[in-house]
Amino acid sequence: MLLLDARLLGAGRTFSLPAVSRALTPLAVFGLVLLLGSGFCLFAADAGPLSADGLLQLKLLLIAMGIGNALLFRQLWSARLGDWDTHAPLLGRLQAALSLLIWLLVMSLGRLLAYF
Repeated sequence: MLLLDARLLGAGRTFSLPAVSRALTPLAVFGLVLLLGSGFCLFAADAGPLSADGLLQLKLLLIAMGIGNALLFRQLWSARLGDWDTHAPLLGRLQAALSLLIWLLVMSLGRLLAYF
C-alpha cells in the first residue's frame, strides 16, 4: 500500500499509474490478509489483556479506516487513474496521503504494543 500511495502522490512518474495499480493492488490485498491472519494469532495468544489495551483498540480502528479509505478510493478514482499524472484531483491526493499516514500509524502502534 505504501508504494502505491507514494506513486499516487507523484513518486516514480516514469511508471504508468494504472499499471502500478494493477501490479500492486493484489499484493497489497494479499499482504493485508496475511497480516490480519498473523495479527489474529498474536492477539489470541494474549487476548485478555490486549482486549482492554487502548493502543490495540486505536490500531484496530485505524485498520478499519485504512480499509475503508482504500475501498472508497477504488470506487471513486479507479476509472480515472490514467489521467492522474496530468490532472490529479485534490481529494484523491488527500486520500492517498491519509492512507499513507494511517498505515504508518498502524505499523507504529504495532511496535508500541510490545512495550506498553
